Amino acid sequence: MRIVTLLPSATEIVCALGLQDSLIGVSHECDYPPHVATLPKLTRSAIPQHVAGSKIDRAVSETLKRGDSLYQLNEELLAALQPDLVITQELCDVCAVSFSDVQRLAARLPNHPNILSLNPPNLDGIFQDIETVAAATHTIERGQQLKKDLCARIERVQARVNGLPRPRVFALEWLDPPFAAGHWVPEMIALAGGDEVLGQAGVKSFRVTWEDVIAAQPNFIFLIPCGYARHVAQREWDALPKPRGWETIPAAQTGRVFALEADSYCSRPAPRVVDGIEQIAAFLHPEATANG
Repeated sequence: MRIVTLLPSATEIVCALGLQDSLIGVSHECDYPPHVATLPKLTRSAIPQHVAGSKIDRAVSETLKRGDSLYQLNEELLAALQPDLVITQELCDVCAVSFSDVQRLAARLPNHPNILSLNPPNLDGIFQDIETVAAATHTIERGQQLKKDLCARIERVQARVNGLPRPRVFALEWLDPPFAAGHWVPEMIALAGGDEVLGQAGVKSFRVTWEDVIAAQPNFIFLIPCGYARHVAQREWDALPKPRGWETIPAAQTGRVFALEADSYCSRPAPRVVDGIEQIAAFLHPEATANG
């Protein structure tokens, strides 16, 4: 089977199922496992990537308001690759090529590849997507075993933090303007032994005010801007002026403001969200999780 994936999470799932040799093309954002960097890139972004978060937010808003796409798909390359299966998504217009664009293009291809769309609203949805990809690629047993292994790791984290005090946590999914996390991130925090004070599980991330954050009084703040590596998030955060009243937040007073590798462990609905749960638990409850 010849597989093309148009989003990083799908690439990670395909490879976790042992299908890396069937993967013939990926999106420009696919970077894990590392060997996928050598595969043909089928997409590119229409939004500048190396600018401040506030400018990216403004460019995204203006592009979507015009009804334009944030990503371009290389039709000629896709046709030349002749995939049997194209995996895309419907979850977020900001994250990848739109599902409707992929459908229209695939319909014009002479071999009419199957289109599989992933749309996980929460953690259960991620596990369901693993099983869905496994079914579409005839690797059902591998998918079941992968899900079983991931769930066992989550259960081990839960056992370690069970009964411990649950600190108040705010996951900052965009820095400027501030966004609260949605989808699976509040679940990740809950499983790691914390309580997300603003984000809502199963819904899209949403804009908040710094007044909201100050009023919520989180004990921990995690910087997880979507698509950012940890060092980039930290650098941008350090450059931002802090809001009035920042010093009253417990997390600010104790220095418990941490940038995470969001692009690897939080933003992508893929197996490595379990790594993210384990890492968050290590921040919230270091004594309970110190031995793995």
